[in-house]
Formats: sequence, structure tokens, C-alpha cells
Amino acid sequence: MPARRLRVVLADDHQIVLEGLSRILGAEFDLVATATDGLALLDAVKRHDPDVVIVDVSMPRLNGIDATRQLIASGSRAKVVCLSMHPDVTYATRALDAGASAYVLKHAASDELVDAIRTVMRGGRFLSEAVRTPAAEELAVEPERHQKTSVELTPRQRQILQLLAEGHSARAVGEALSISPRTVESHKYKMMEDLGLSSTAQLVQYAIRQGLLPPAGHDDP
Repeated sequence: MPARRLRVVLADDHQIVLEGLSRILGAEFDLVATATDGLALLDAVKRHDPDVVIVDVSMPRLNGIDATRQLIASGSRAKVVCLSMHPDVTYATRALDAGASAYVLKHAASDELVDAIRTVMRGGRFLSEAVRTPAAEELAVEPERHQKTSVELTPRQRQILQLLAEGHSARAVGEALSISPRTVESHKYKMMEDLGLSSTAQLVQYAIRQGLLPPAGHDDP
């Protein structure tokens, strides 16, 4: 009897990337679902219980790093491979810190993605060569040694922050997350207070620094 093919959920907000990666994965894996934003990814993982999740770091509604963090917190058994255009060790370390097992650059995906999946399913971790700095490799080997030093926002606050930073109104954020606009505003001002910020513009800049959305001029793919 042939071995069971690994079940994969793939998330990226660009259709051309989804189609290209689907072709790469289809020969060896069972692609059970795709998603174009982080919230849709969480739903797809809940429905399909995949072995592997491949998630773009920069996605609308919920970015890939926070989606990874929520998947790990929910008890999902899936190994997470973060995919990104950013050859930046900051993004790589954030992804690993959130619980990802691999960080693969998009321009190298055709060569590295399948190897990354095989590596993480053997219990290892995988980094694209461009982000294999000593700091990132240390975190990949011993992730529990990484200590958080910034103010910790809750997962709900990070969802709200990303949506606000993307330009959505409090009403639109509330509709997306099934909460009231007043609750959205309450979270917003609590975040500003905790972070020592005095304006929405400062909050948006904080979101960019935290990798919740890419800086201007760095749109994927």
C-alpha cells in the first residue's frame, strides 16, 4: 500500500503565487485547501486538519506570523512553513519565535519549499540560505531560549491593530471580528496606552515595525 500523501493548506493573497506553488506541491503532496488571508487560513486549518501549513508572512486581515502564533496556541498539529519575499533576519526570527518550523524566501521556493516540508516533517527546522545568520540559526535550533523583550499584545489586539493599520474603520474591523466598534476603539486606546503612543499614526508605525504589515514599497510578491 502506498504511503499517505501529506496534507497541505496553502495561504497567500496573490492568485498567481497560489497557482505557482500549487503546481510545485501537487506532484508530491495533497493540497487540501488554499486561503487568501490569515483569518481564512485559520478556518481552513480547522476544517481540514493538515499536516503542513504554508503561509505567506504578509497577508491582509491577519498576517502570517500572527496566524502562525494562533495556530500553535490552538493546539494545531500542523507544521508551519512561513513564506516571504523579505530576506530579513527580523522577519525570520519573528516567524520562528511565533512557532514556525521553516522560513522560505519566495524567490527560492521552487528550489527549497519541498525540501523545507520534508525537513520539518522529520522534526527539523529550515531556513533559506539568505537568512541563515547565527542569531536565526540559534533560534531555529533552540527556540525556547529566545526571550521576548517588547510589550506583549494579546492575539485579539494584534488582529485589531493589523486591520486598523490596513486602513479599516472601527466598524469594518468590528464586522470582520464579530465585535462592536466600541470594543474595537477600547482595544485601540488600551494598546496606545500600554505602548506609550499618542496617535493613530504612531500606532500604524508600531504595526509596521512589528511586521504586522509590510512597509510602504515592499508589497508581495
